[in-house]
Amino acid sequence: MSEKFEHSQFAHCESGVVSTLLTHYGLKLSEPMVFGLTSSLSFVFLPIIKLNNMPLIAYRELPKNIVNKVSRVLGIEIVKKTYKNGIEANKDLTKFVEEKKLVGLQTSVFYLPYFPKDMRFHFNAHNLLVYGKEGSNYKVSDPVFEEAVLCDEKELTKARFAKGVFAPKGFMYYPKNIPSNLDFSSIVKKAIKKNAKSMLTPFPYAGVKGMRTLAKKISKLSSKDARYLKNYLTHIVRMQEEIGTGGGGFRFLYAAFLKESKQYDINQEVLDEASSLLVKSGNTLREFALLCVEASKKIEKFDGSKIAQKLIEASKYEEEAFKLLKKI
Repeated sequence: MSEKFEHSQFAHCESGVVSTLLTHYGLKLSEPMVFGLTSSLSFVFLPIIKLNNMPLIAYRELPKNIVNKVSRVLGIEIVKKTYKNGIEANKDLTKFVEEKKLVGLQTSVFYLPYFPKDMRFHFNAHNLLVYGKEGSNYKVSDPVFEEAVLCDEKELTKARFAKGVFAPKGFMYYPKNIPSNLDFSSIVKKAIKKNAKSMLTPFPYAGVKGMRTLAKKISKLSSKDARYLKNYLTHIVRMQEEIGTGGGGFRFLYAAFLKESKQYDINQEVLDEASSLLVKSGNTLREFALLCVEASKKIEKFDGSKIAQKLIEASKYEEEAFKLLKKI
């Protein structure tokens, strides 16, 4: 285990935290590798599950997927704890940092005081690291920030015990007993095939079909109810571009994982082609988000078919990529 801790900035909070934890405790894995090994690339559109009265739209597996799956995929024992109250949670957290343990926490973005006010919203699955304490302030390494920060115990406790969807319940975790001599060639190949299967699922609300279901919904939206339409479009953008790296960013992250996987005994031509297709999807999703933003600002010029077509274009890139990867 590394004695000295150095803060690093990452693309996404959960994969960044897990990468840092594993590296700190002796298994050096990049963020893309952590993301890919846990088959975390996804797309889900679930109208029956609401976030702020809007449908759940996710571009990766649900929160805690990486923390839970990295344990199963690599055979790592991960200590995971939830708490009934802040007193018990802080007692443990202080004890761990005094023992020089680096730990991950699940928190709510809304209650973290070091976030600029215009970036705070009710999202309860933001991951960060705590590596020390100065008086009543915890030393926090938040992977989406350039520098480490201090966070008052009361404020951090509030963020750890926020209510609502994905309520953290003080969730804290760190790895233990990391195995040696892992067969990464086999593990990586299995992870890629699993992700391909999930993205090519016949279920109409997930994977590439889920992207097309959302596109169909957008094409049928009307500008008559301007307020609802504006909220819907901005919700799509928030779910895509503000939570973690967003839809486009996750595609770039997975493309980087495929490139890194070339060091193992896997068809390099397929990995290169699939990686290129996912970069195209990432860029197309960014264009899709931009169209949503532009339409939300000028509702009278809303063109649902044009916006939907951009999402369909991204889905085609992903379908082609994962059909290739399914056969490796």
